[in-house]
Amino acid sequence: MWCGRTRALLRMSGLWPTGVLGRRPLNCSAASLAGSNSPRCWNCGGLGGPLRGDRFFCPQCRALQPPDPTRDYFSLMDCNRSFRVDTAKLQRRYQQLQRLIHPDFFSQRSQTEKDFSEKHSTLVNDAYKTLLAPLSRGLYLVS
Repeated sequence: MWCGRTRALLRMSGLWPTGVLGRRPLNCSAASLAGSNSPRCWNCGGLGGPLRGDRFFCPQCRALQPPDPTRDYFSLMDCNRSFRVDTAKLQRRYQQLQRLIHPDFFSQRSQTEKDFSEKHSTLVNDAYKTLLAPLSRGLYLVS
């Protein structure tokens, strides 16, 4: 189901869960998450689904999860919340995220995942454009 390139990118970026590839992560069993208030995955219903930390994918079924509407651009792009931003780091993070969630990589997936991919991609594009330009970055900080 997951091609080798995507799996390698997820592993390198730290977004692939720990444990044996193709299986549940070792630290994410149903018993260990039973008491948590974690949201559930839209696809498999597993605990710990949508966007805990920097995860864009469900740890159990690897389905792309909906974007978090409360997340700000600085946390999404892994930048300090200040006017000074390392633009080279911002560009690397933008490219890393687009390699993971760009709609072209979800052409063979369900319509729901295609929609989530478009929303994620739009959010990442907006965050990148906003944080790249000093004027828009300053206005975003003030708002």
